[in-house]
Amino acid sequence: MTRVAILGAGIGREHLAAYRALPDLYSVSVIVDQDAARAERIRAADDFTVLTDVGQALEDPAIDLVDVCLPPHLHVPVTLQALTAGKHVICEKPLATSLADADRLSDAVKRSGKQVFPVFQYRWGPALTQLRALIAAGLTGAPQVAAIETHWKRGADYYATPWRGTWAGEQGGAVLGHAIHNHDLLTHFMGPVETVSAMTTTRVNPIETEDCAAISFRMQNGALCTSSITLGSAMDETRIRMVFENLTATSGTEPYAPGAQPWEFTARRPDDQPKVDRILATLPPEPQGFTGFLNEVAKALANQPNSAVRLDDGRASIELVTAIYDASRRDTHVTLPLAKTHTLYEGWQP
Repeated sequence: MTRVAILGAGIGREHLAAYRALPDLYSVSVIVDQDAARAERIRAADDFTVLTDVGQALEDPAIDLVDVCLPPHLHVPVTLQALTAGKHVICEKPLATSLADADRLSDAVKRSGKQVFPVFQYRWGPALTQLRALIAAGLTGAPQVAAIETHWKRGADYYATPWRGTWAGEQGGAVLGHAIHNHDLLTHFMGPVETVSAMTTTRVNPIETEDCAAISFRMQNGALCTSSITLGSAMDETRIRMVFENLTATSGTEPYAPGAQPWEFTARRPDDQPKVDRILATLPPEPQGFTGFLNEVAKALANQPNSAVRLDDGRASIELVTAIYDASRRDTHVTLPLAKTHTLYEGWQP
């Protein structure tokens, strides 16, 4: 049984729901929030202790795992403190806000012997289980092109939280805080990025950070991909289409769990469609979203075979964000990987 402290009762409430779904694996002992009343509002029948001081949770020898659900600018310092205190860490996105900080985390992990798991819960859902099975069965062929739309609605109510929409607090805009999960899915299925070009702008809200972007990727395997991002949509929708050599996979419009809704899987050759359909019909259910994410973390902590998100996955996402901001500001193609001598290695904040 892994004993958990959740730091932050905002998005932390969704993490708590997932821990509740895995009672044989986790016990949430502590929730920390500066607003103790907010933590109490998510209690339900739980018996966790509510604290307002992060330090108290980190010093508690009974805590095995610290789940960081704090504003982005606190992710790295708190994760470093937790590792120093001998805790494993789950860290909400973004893992870090510079490649330099991502590398500091990597060094700290090596020193501590503990593990850090960046949160990319979009990877778990029935449709994504199906897509992985089709790839494993050799029915997709090579990636060809993909298109992602992260078209969400964010207005004054969202930005009423003072740190949002600021470089100091949120550390980035829609590229960092909203599309990062979809970009992780893109690289998870279509392969690592080789080059990126991008345009970013602020058109929807009176904020410091970008709320619209148009991005193009060339993957290392030659596939071409695009990402369209806006926070000015009339509704929250995510659309994903991945075209492989022998199959096209098309999502629904569920914004925050794109793998939860049924996808269309269409074989390029009609004779292959029955093979596709047979695989889709025989797959066992898999935990989705945060529950699926935490289920794999538990396996990793128990040294069992797993597909948990790793620190390297989180670093890759930060490298991609860095490249996108660089490409946009210099109006050029940016090639990955980025060297430590890169001008934005220490951070992309103006």
